[in-house]
Amino acid sequence: MNMALWIAAGLLAAVALAGGVTKTFVPKEKLAATNGGEWTADASVGFVKTLGILEILAAVGLILPAVLDIAPVLVPVTALCWVLLMVGAMITHLRYNEAKFIVVNLLYLAVAAFVAWGRLGPEPLGG
Repeated sequence: MNMALWIAAGLLAAVALAGGVTKTFVPKEKLAATNGGEWTADASVGFVKTLGILEILAAVGLILPAVLDIAPVLVPVTALCWVLLMVGAMITHLRYNEAKFIVVNLLYLAVAAFVAWGRLGPEPLGG
């Protein structure tokens, strides 16, 4: 179970880092022209970059507290925050009639819920 939770957290961190770097450093106009990024055309630059920074912080929060054994409770807390972020993402993609992205966000939500459940319950970190 511990290995499955590490793999899930690692995959989620990779997704968060990729999305965060993209939203933080790619110009909004270029994001708006991509499939699934149409919503950025209606959002402010500051909002898109803030989401990007939050995603980068999520990537860090899913891995580093456990690796460094400093406040490991931040791993499930970060996973719960990711669940909330994915709910927002699903609502946004629903508004733009982008069903396939809703399914992808639901998958990420499920992985984050698994990490949160696992680290708060059967396989807590630290000890």
